[in-house]
Amino acid sequence: MKTANKEKIILAIETSCDETAIAVLKYKDAENFKILANVVSSQIKIHSKYGGVFPYLAKREHQKNLVKVLKEALAQAKLLKKDKTEYKEKQIEKLLEREQELKNELIKFLNKYSFPKIDFICVTSHPGLEPCLWVGVNFANALSRITSAKIIPINHIRAHIYSSLIYKFKKVLVLYKNKKLFPAISLVVSGGHTELYYLSDFLKEKLIGKTRDDAAGECFDKTSRLLGLPYPGGEKLSRLAKEFKGKSSITFPRPMINSKNFNFSFSGLKTAVLYKVKEFKKINENLKKELAKEIQQAIIDCLVVKTIKAVKEFKAKSLFLGGGVSANYLLRNEIKKIIKKEKLDCNIFLPEKNLTGDNALMIGFLGFLILTRSKVKLKNKVSVPDF
Repeated sequence: MKTANKEKIILAIETSCDETAIAVLKYKDAENFKILANVVSSQIKIHSKYGGVFPYLAKREHQKNLVKVLKEALAQAKLLKKDKTEYKEKQIEKLLEREQELKNELIKFLNKYSFPKIDFICVTSHPGLEPCLWVGVNFANALSRITSAKIIPINHIRAHIYSSLIYKFKKVLVLYKNKKLFPAISLVVSGGHTELYYLSDFLKEKLIGKTRDDAAGECFDKTSRLLGLPYPGGEKLSRLAKEFKGKSSITFPRPMINSKNFNFSFSGLKTAVLYKVKEFKKINENLKKELAKEIQQAIIDCLVVKTIKAVKEFKAKSLFLGGGVSANYLLRNEIKKIIKKEKLDCNIFLPEKNLTGDNALMIGFLGFLILTRSKVKLKNKVSVPDF
């Protein structure tokens, strides 16, 4: 789709799980975009006492937080102005009839501030927790009705694929023009997903491998719970593993590490950890550190071996990482070390730490790529899921 030289504004919304996030981007053409705002409100403290995310509790928090996050994002973008927005209340009543608290907060906002000119609204429509997705999608539909902005439904995992390119986009364009960016391999690894993709070009992805059971991030969280670490435990387990000095005497399996395909499996590792923990009558702090180190190493070994195998088999010129587990220091270091040691001609793109978790900036960035590098049918209203 060709775009005019006039600058366009994208508002991005992310509510797929337990982060309420909104970002604002401005772009002129396929090579120029600017980040105006990126705001994330986390619910970790609320869900930690339950040991996991409760979808309807997360939905309630999204209703409470969306307008607050919107206000902060527009303020960051210098687009927030005090003056009543002209709109008809009936326009949003039906769209937000199931989110009364959100509707009331939005009405208060519109009666106090003038909504800025927005050209496009990008919103996560799938995958994710359905109650949470609906809050974001209904909010996007209401804002579209008020502003006349067209909506682009965004696949959350697809956004993770390109998240590592956002702050390095100038380098990306140079490599692209010199035909040194594609083909590429992308590893998306998070609490709910562990997937490998082959990319022949921008927006041309093919799934080549995925987990058959638990995701890597889920394995991190569940095994950390076995060690008595609070939710979310992945990052805490990783920090604990760093504290163990010396060689571990404990060995855990690396499921499917030698299989001929690019699939993963982590349920067997989780079970092995459960049995090992039961073997010990008492787990002192040093043993806990040793267990953490071997758990992390087993998970990372599986991820790295399959990813490097894909890089070699597809002769990838680039490797993109994305998702919450892509923040793991060992995963990053091991991949860089092997690519350097084996002298693989492959560019590595690692997301900034603040873009490894769920965020709206990656949603808006994928929207920018779709608008400027493909033919897209724009919509006035979207639903869940919207494939």
